[in-house]
Amino acid sequence: MKILLFGKNGQVGWELQRALSTIGEVIALDRHSTNGLCGDLTNIQGIRETIRKLAPRVIVNAAAYTAVDRAESDEQVATLVNATAVQAMAEEALSLDGLLVHYSTDYVFDGSGCDAWYETDTVAPVNVYGTTKLAGEYAILTSGCKHLIFRTSWVYGARGNNFAKTMLKLAQTRAELRVIADQVGAPTGADLIADATSVAIRHACQRPEVCGIYHLAASGSTSWYEYAKLVIDFGRDYGMDLAVQSVTPIATSEYPTPACRPLNSRLNTESICRIFPIYLPEWQSGVTRMLKEVLDK
Repeated sequence: MKILLFGKNGQVGWELQRALSTIGEVIALDRHSTNGLCGDLTNIQGIRETIRKLAPRVIVNAAAYTAVDRAESDEQVATLVNATAVQAMAEEALSLDGLLVHYSTDYVFDGSGCDAWYETDTVAPVNVYGTTKLAGEYAILTSGCKHLIFRTSWVYGARGNNFAKTMLKLAQTRAELRVIADQVGAPTGADLIADATSVAIRHACQRPEVCGIYHLAASGSTSWYEYAKLVIDFGRDYGMDLAVQSVTPIATSEYPTPACRPLNSRLNTESICRIFPIYLPEWQSGVTRMLKEVLDK
């Protein structure tokens, strides 16, 4: 089975190269790929020509415009990458009778309430990033192609930057950290997303009726404040010399940003666990495993 992967150097894309290699031949591209192949999602014709040239059975799109605040003033490019390019992939997947795998976000919801969002709940993004990601979802759905859309949240990986690494870095030089306490979600590891994707692809290729939208996130939930406290406590217990003396909870309103953030990013994952043989561990286990890998380097 030939698998074409876009976004190979992102956190999820990096893990996907490992996870997908167990189920097929992976051709992995990023925006700088050459040799007649295009992985730059701002080059729509290049994306189309690459898919036609390779004729993969599965297209996995792990590339996206993810700069949430910058998207507020860069809507045209965000739309191009998160929606227009995705539409091209979907149309090409349909012509090949292939499967398109795409990653979306909790940001398609408005963040109201305290209940975990179901796949069928009303979508109402509160920022440009969420709006463009939702447009990508719609493009796939209206194309008629076979698809798996995974909405996920608070993604991190051992490779690259993430919230936990930032907290540890700041904790080494600052006596106090002020961290948002009224946004709630589930930190989800890129390795977990990649492994679940591999399982779901195998099943979807055999049983196309399982295609659709699924929520994919670690179990449980936490705030950025509680997340930061776990990371700092872990670092200190691991022997790090940290200057931080206190971690202070603050409201989102005390930390204004160009883009609004949803307060409730909880995702209900009952559907994906019912349809596929996937186990989603508590968020703490993935975070501590990632921290051990980072601190052991």
